[in-house]
Amino acid sequence: MSPESIKKIGICADHGGFELKERIINFLIKNQFQPVDFGAKELDGADDFPDYVIPLAKAVANGEVFRGIAICGSGVGACIAANKVMGVRAALIADYFSAHQGVEDDNMNLICLGGRVTGYASAEELVLAFLNAQFIGAERHLRRLKKIQKLENN
Repeated sequence: MSPESIKKIGICADHGGFELKERIINFLIKNQFQPVDFGAKELDGADDFPDYVIPLAKAVANGEVFRGIAICGSGVGACIAANKVMGVRAALIADYFSAHQGVEDDNMNLICLGGRVTGYASAEELVLAFLNAQFIGAERHLRRLKKIQKLENN
């Protein structure tokens, strides 16, 4: 695989998802993706997920990375923060179907995981389903996305 074809995947976590983030980074490399680590760079029980999620979400929205993975303890806070950035379509994912369907139908570009509730094997399966999925772009999906974009622009 040529270096140009390797997709950059942004990833971040606070203390609640730090251990899972480190495992997922290695998993991404093994699967021919280039992880871009938005932090935390070290385990700090006093850190705050928005400090990492917001820069990641902005990079996703700006196309600096192909897609993003945000991890906090439950995944809920990361999802809330990510969705505040215009152009980001993030979801907290806990099942295989939603991991790929969210991309196929809703053009999801950032997946949120709970570091305290998602096992390693499950996280790897979810991440791979998310990263390998492609937006279908059917008329009904485009119509729905336009309604969301209209809301973002108000």
